[in-house]
Amino acid sequence: MPSAHINGTDIHFEDTGGTGPAVILSHGFLMDHSMFDPQVAALKATHRVITWDERGFGGTRANGEFSYWDSARDALGILDHLGIESAVVGGMSQGGFLSLRVALTAPERVRGLILIDTQAGTEDADKVEGYGQLHQAWVAHGSAAVQDVIAGIILGAGEWSSWFTKWAAMETAQFTYAFNCLMSRDDVTSRLGEITAPALILHGDQDAAIPVTKAEVLRDRLGGRTELVVIPGGTHAANLTHPNESNAAITRFLNSL
Repeated sequence: MPSAHINGTDIHFEDTGGTGPAVILSHGFLMDHSMFDPQVAALKATHRVITWDERGFGGTRANGEFSYWDSARDALGILDHLGIESAVVGGMSQGGFLSLRVALTAPERVRGLILIDTQAGTEDADKVEGYGQLHQAWVAHGSAAVQDVIAGIILGAGEWSSWFTKWAAMETAQFTYAFNCLMSRDDVTSRLGEITAPALILHGDQDAAIPVTKAEVLRDRLGGRTELVVIPGGTHAANLTHPNESNAAITRFLNSL
């Protein structure tokens, strides 16, 4: 997997190459670039698709505390490294958090947004304590102590041993840096109107982490042409658990640009 030294961090990424319009996809918390394998397979014939491991996950190490504004600059740095002037910018959950910040940081470089099971605000107060307890249990006892609960939140019912293996290999410090970023993020809801790029919002109606009402806020407050597609049965990682429905909506959106 290639890497580039960007913003003081060695960032691992995948690039399908080609001459098609560029799409960069950013993964969710506790995931990595491979969560977009179904989208890469569907789009690589017509688009140049870049996926990457964000700080603390996969092949990219966090060197210390960071924010999603830092992650947004990482995504832009990957585009710079690859010589890509503008791209469709997309992401799932925390990947959406940083994608919104890309659009606020460099709007001229964003041809469109794909926002999957994400939101613009901070964590709901009634979830903060529970997530903190999951973090503490992981640190004290390892990922195996909480893997079933976490998989239920992100992925829903199913066989997720491959992700359990990845979680077990994570260093505690890397997990904690990423967790602190997640829980300390700022609220950009009041700035959504500044984002005028066309946007596709995908959201599973069975998302256990972020309710559809948060997606409706994005739909209603983003400043450009916006479509919300609710995926029946979709989980927090709807693009991974319901790839056919997600890919159909993404392809239709990309073709509209």
